[in-house]
Amino acid sequence: MNAALPFFLDHIWLIPMFPLAGAALMFFIGRRLPNPAVNVICVGSIAISFIFALGGFFQLLGLPEGQRVAEKILFEWIPAGTYHTTSGAVARFVADWGFLLDPLSAVMILVVTGVGLLIHIYSTGYMAHEGGYYRFFGYLNLFMFAMLMLVLANNLLLLFVGWEGVGTCSYLLIGFWFKKKSASDAGKKAFIVNRIGDAGFLLGIFLTSALLGTIRFTQLGPALAAGHFVVGTALITAIALLFFWGATGKSAQIPLYVWLPDAMEGPTPVSALIHAATMVTAGVYMVTRTNAIFELSPLAMGVVAMTGAVTAIFAASIAVVQTDIKKVLAYSTVSQLGYMFLACGVGAFTAGIFHLMTHAFFKGLLFLAAGSVIHAMSGEQDMRKMGALAKKIPVTYWTMLIATLAIAGIFPFAGFVSKDLILGKAYEKDLTLWIVGYFTAGMTAFYMFRLIFMTFHGESRVDHEVEHHIHESPRSMLVPLVILAGLSIAGGWISWPEILGGSSHFVHFLSSVVAEPHEARVEAAKGVSSRMGEIYLMLLSESLVVAGILFAWYIYIKRRDLPNKIASSVSGLYNLLLHKYYVDEIYDAAFVNRAKELGTSLGSFDAKIIDGLGVNGAGWLTRVISRISMWWDTWIVDGSVRLGSWIVYFASMPVRMIQNGELQEYMLVIVFGLVGFLGYTLYLLQHQMR
Repeated sequence: MNAALPFFLDHIWLIPMFPLAGAALMFFIGRRLPNPAVNVICVGSIAISFIFALGGFFQLLGLPEGQRVAEKILFEWIPAGTYHTTSGAVARFVADWGFLLDPLSAVMILVVTGVGLLIHIYSTGYMAHEGGYYRFFGYLNLFMFAMLMLVLANNLLLLFVGWEGVGTCSYLLIGFWFKKKSASDAGKKAFIVNRIGDAGFLLGIFLTSALLGTIRFTQLGPALAAGHFVVGTALITAIALLFFWGATGKSAQIPLYVWLPDAMEGPTPVSALIHAATMVTAGVYMVTRTNAIFELSPLAMGVVAMTGAVTAIFAASIAVVQTDIKKVLAYSTVSQLGYMFLACGVGAFTAGIFHLMTHAFFKGLLFLAAGSVIHAMSGEQDMRKMGALAKKIPVTYWTMLIATLAIAGIFPFAGFVSKDLILGKAYEKDLTLWIVGYFTAGMTAFYMFRLIFMTFHGESRVDHEVEHHIHESPRSMLVPLVILAGLSIAGGWISWPEILGGSSHFVHFLSSVVAEPHEARVEAAKGVSSRMGEIYLMLLSESLVVAGILFAWYIYIKRRDLPNKIASSVSGLYNLLLHKYYVDEIYDAAFVNRAKELGTSLGSFDAKIIDGLGVNGAGWLTRVISRISMWWDTWIVDGSVRLGSWIVYFASMPVRMIQNGELQEYMLVIVFGLVGFLGYTLYLLQHQMR
């Protein structure tokens, strides 16, 4: 830890405190404030956090390369004594309330506060006429506090506090429209599914502490080195798998992805902030933060890569047939998160974080643009009831088109750089993983341009009543769209491929936190490091992406009769995709309904045993005992009380003589008592001196 830190680095702990203060004000006095005052407090708190994040980033960048670590420990949070680790060492468990800013957390706080600020500004327009305005912004600010705590925590346990905090805020924000049953159900579903993943993460934290004797991030690497753990150690593998278990819940991977599509029932800014740009990437961040552990477990790395690849193509196949504009984006998010885990699983952690950053730009923009479409369409989300909107809401159209080009991976947008970086690393590691990622890229281009063509082009399918109300969104919603569109174009420049004249600044910046020892070895084995090989892979992926776009144009613009014909010809596959592989139905049958049946079967036991013997039996026994106690009270207790009162009366006569209400006599008694006490004290002192 640096001895003397510059101002912003020394005050990184304030970054999450500003939104916490905003949330507290909303919960205590927000009801009494007008909307403009709520905007000043809540948007202003995020703006200040963003300024501090920028200051911290540039001051960190100004430090020497080997010293870009700033740790601020406020106090010892949980000191729990000493214990023996599984390796036989004696360790003292301490969880600090401490904050860590290094290149990895610096990237994360810029993404969280930067994108979060834009979404807060957007929300002032989108939620302007909603009830509970102050409550919504209070929840948003509280979420920002939890997310910033998560990425700035200097140890696993404090990270878990933020981890649980974003889960709680997600529940509150998804169910913000609590009178809407589907929204409240979606909030509960997200909360329960995430608890399943969180159980694994918590077990991983306990096992890490027991094995390594520390949970502080800066000490994990030295502890692993001191323990001389070999690659493939069983306990290390167990920790890595438990961590990834937690990540599958928070970052919506198979089998715990089912909460994220339903979370679209919440307000659109919630989808953009929590379920595209920040919270769902927490699992990717956590895996990257603990990369030293994962690097020692090839099995865990393989599980991460395979799960990510399968989730990516699985979710993309579902997105192909969805008709709700937000559901398409939801399954796209699940798919892109799979891409990030694919990168982590092949050892390309920096590629995964880079895609996390670019994805925050273009997916945040896609959700906000979708919200602008929904705003223009008076709440309509079905793409089958849209069409020909490009000229009616041009700013929304062009910004959404830029984001679509970026997520499709079209040169030179941000998604092109991050997607090809992942595919290149996957090719070096495993050909099968590359094939899955390659075809997922083509499917992404297809379903995203399907969305563009169905929403903005072709013939208008808008209801007559809605047609007259279509209008562009207010400036407070459009300005964030334009800024995110710029980032979706230029966001990839910081890690532009060297083959195209760029340099790996991003990879170099993260190198002190994220080591990728596989890279040189894999390139030597696969022989893909040649310039022609890189260009070939880029051209191959771009050709499939362009083919996906052209196919979407052909069947949704040129031959609009083809989608229904194709669906009819492969009705079985179409219905399977439309019903999302019946995963929700399977989960209901296997878990939800079984839990209900268990509750029903326990009903008779509850009525006969719990109520009969427990509650009713206890009541009968109480009545019997009360009758016995009444007789006892009347004859024994009351008689004893009367006898006792006479005894007390006669025994208290000397006291009553002293306690007569005369102050002079009270003072006389006190004086006599003091004299006696002092005399006794002098006697004792003389006795000791002898």
